[in-house]
Amino acid sequence: MEIKKRFGLAVREHRKRLGLSQEELAMRIGADQAYVSRIEAGQMNVTLETVELIAGALDIDVVDALQKPA
Repeated sequence: MEIKKRFGLAVREHRKRLGLSQEELAMRIGADQAYVSRIEAGQMNVTLETVELIAGALDIDVVDALQKPA
C-alpha cells in the first residue's frame, strides 16, 4: 500500500479514537473538512509541516501519525 493511503488510514484511525469529526480535526490544523477528507482517502501528498500539524492535533508523535493505533 502506498504511503499516502497508509497515512490517510492512520489519520482516520487516530481521529476516530479521539472521537473527533473531520471538521474538528480540520479546525485544529487550520484547514477545511474537504482537505482532511482527501488526506484520509489517500489522495493528498501532504508536506512534513502538515504531518506535524496533524500529529499535534491528534496528540501523537509524528512517527505515530504514520501508523495505525494499537
